[in-house]
Amino acid sequence: MMHCGLDFGTSNTTLGVVESGLPRLAALEGDHVTLPSAAFFGLADGVRANETGPRIGRAAMEAYLEGIDGRLMRALKSVLGTALIDETTQVGRNRVGFREVIASFLAETRRRAEADFDRPLDRVVLGRPVQFVTDDADGNRRAEAALGDIARSVGFRDIAFQFEPVAAALEYERALSGEELALVADIGGGTSDFTLIRLGPGRAGREDRAADVLANEGVRIGGTDFDHKLSMAAVMPFLGYRSRLKKAGLDVPSWYYFDLSTWSRINFLYSSHVLRELVEVRRQAMQPELIDRLSHVLTEHAGHGLLMVVEHAKIALSAATTATIPLGLIERGLETTVGRDVFEEATEVLAEGIASRIRDCLAAAGCSAGDVDAVFLTGGSTGLPHVRRAILAELPAARAVDGDRFGAVGLGLAIDAARRFG
Repeated sequence: MMHCGLDFGTSNTTLGVVESGLPRLAALEGDHVTLPSAAFFGLADGVRANETGPRIGRAAMEAYLEGIDGRLMRALKSVLGTALIDETTQVGRNRVGFREVIASFLAETRRRAEADFDRPLDRVVLGRPVQFVTDDADGNRRAEAALGDIARSVGFRDIAFQFEPVAAALEYERALSGEELALVADIGGGTSDFTLIRLGPGRAGREDRAADVLANEGVRIGGTDFDHKLSMAAVMPFLGYRSRLKKAGLDVPSWYYFDLSTWSRINFLYSSHVLRELVEVRRQAMQPELIDRLSHVLTEHAGHGLLMVVEHAKIALSAATTATIPLGLIERGLETTVGRDVFEEATEVLAEGIASRIRDCLAAAGCSAGDVDAVFLTGGSTGLPHVRRAILAELPAARAVDGDRFGAVGLGLAIDAARRFG
């Protein structure tokens, strides 16, 4: 049997092992070592891990975009630590539990990794955020317990957990020639996590690294929250967000737009009950044509597609000052252009919320900003310029080091698994 490190991320998942002393990530989808954390249940697909499971990863999103009849689920990890983990969602005539959805995804991830490494995997170090749920100790314990139970249900026998930024630190440490105090910033799809840790060649071989970790901090803010804010600012007004009702002083209820801009909640809008409600909302609306657009998006199950184009615009704004968001899913030929300034203004509170946890991490360790030698940046959302600026502004004297945004945690978990189980 073989041990591995598994980074089940909100946006992407990786799985790694150590071979001949070096960590390596499995090819989980073709030649790709990253697997988007998405599942698509066609109406004829099975659910449980021992049945014909859903399409996952890029294939899941392609099935949805091709218009195949079924249900797409993204940001699967985000339900951990919330009441949704014990709820179900409608798939055709059946209801599917979120635990079963995650189990199906992880079972197929394990199977593909075993095929790539050509050996069974039964011992795993699972990555976890410092806080699944911000400042909620009970919620964090429940989330970790749920993830562990799901991992056992798909065949992992021995399970350990490691904070994701600590794992990233172990990967970063491989490149160091001297000792340093580093702050690891892992800004992922669902959470932002920080570890202040002493690293160096003389420490790398130690079995127990607890004394090297000076502090951990985290907050439930990640890339999906930036998607949400950009969607609310730039797209939802085309569907009636903040439009007025005929009754003085009232707007169209905002919860439709909030859910439509939240990856884990979109599917709850695809119901006959919601569509019936919108008939009455339309009757009362000052701009009923906007409610017609909203009803069309929900009838066509186009919410995920809208959030995908928002996500693409967010990524484009990392390199460009403007981005075009095609809105043909709302109405043929419709599009809008958004500037980076608008995006950054809409998400400024998120960037500040991330930066504030660095201050908390330093305070918990009893260190000052000047004590930190380097900031190791990993996670897809470190590509957002204003997030990067907010992080580095807290540690102006530290050296900025860019890691593998999508692979550092998985590689570090593989190193940790070798240390624990090898």
